[in-house]
Amino acid sequence: MSTLYGDPRTLAAVLKERLDRQQLILITNDAYGKWLTGTEWPTDAHQTRDAASAVGFLKELDDAGLAARVGKAVELIKAGNGTEVYKAETARIDKEYSARPRAEEKASGSSGGSGTLLALAAVLVLAVVGAALLVRRRSPRHTAFTFPDAVFAAEEAADEAADEAGLRSRAAAELLALGEAVEHADGAATPGLSRALDAYDAAGRVLDAARGLPDLAGVLALVAEGRSALDPAPGIPLCFFDPRHGTAVRRTTWRPLGRRERADVAVCEDCGQALRTRRAPQVLAVRDQGRTVPYFEVPAERSLWAATGYGSLLSGTDDTLAARVGAGEFSRARQQSEVFRDHRPPAR
Repeated sequence: MSTLYGDPRTLAAVLKERLDRQQLILITNDAYGKWLTGTEWPTDAHQTRDAASAVGFLKELDDAGLAARVGKAVELIKAGNGTEVYKAETARIDKEYSARPRAEEKASGSSGGSGTLLALAAVLVLAVVGAALLVRRRSPRHTAFTFPDAVFAAEEAADEAADEAGLRSRAAAELLALGEAVEHADGAATPGLSRALDAYDAAGRVLDAARGLPDLAGVLALVAEGRSALDPAPGIPLCFFDPRHGTAVRRTTWRPLGRRERADVAVCEDCGQALRTRRAPQVLAVRDQGRTVPYFEVPAERSLWAATGYGSLLSGTDDTLAARVGAGEFSRARQQSEVFRDHRPPAR
């Protein structure tokens, strides 16, 4: 068992390499403890991904523990009907939420960014392996398998401190590269040079004051904004769901499951594919009120990043991350966050 905040896909790849198995099923759970992620090699023949995702939507498991959730995922994988259950449950939830009155929706306490409980980083890993993985065929599409006795506990691949140290080094390197690009830019041929300088200055200030992954991701977003300003054909921001994913490849309309509100956000290839297949993208997690939540669930007054979606939610040319940092929004949000933390009532 290992605790970390990172990308389950990366963890799964590391585990596969360490376990040295060609046929492998991984079931991981996220930072919330409710949502599971399933990965299978060499193909998803047992609908492992949908089976693991479906578990988080089943009403009968709302109050169930992790063992029961994993057990249900295993049951669906063995039955080979994970996709069917996943589609049925997500359709049911969408229908239920769409039928709710607007007043009830407002009373439910949706504030700050729009979002849902999204799968984040794997914290528990169960590796189900063995030569007897595929033993008999149930249908032309699905196969069944038996579970060997061996259940492997993953070594800790990374921890939050290591993630932060690595991201801080990456942010500093990218900031330095932006500074060099600005220095060598031809002012006469670069209309956006002043905006690039503003982004460079803002990124430096955020890096100096950064306290954790969300702020460091903000440095990456500001650097990307600066590079875009130097480009004759400005690009789109970094991925809305997690700037660490890199430059977005497109913008798309996103409506979280069970919500009416939609947002136009920039997405990387993987997150775009997840949305197209009605799956939860991997998002940047933060701690708020003692809970791990998607960064955009933090009230906007306490997080510049939630308010702007790391650039995705900004309105136009003059509305930039650098301008907002320069106007003091980053500092004010930090102060609000500290006041909230110091004065919120103690947990019962």
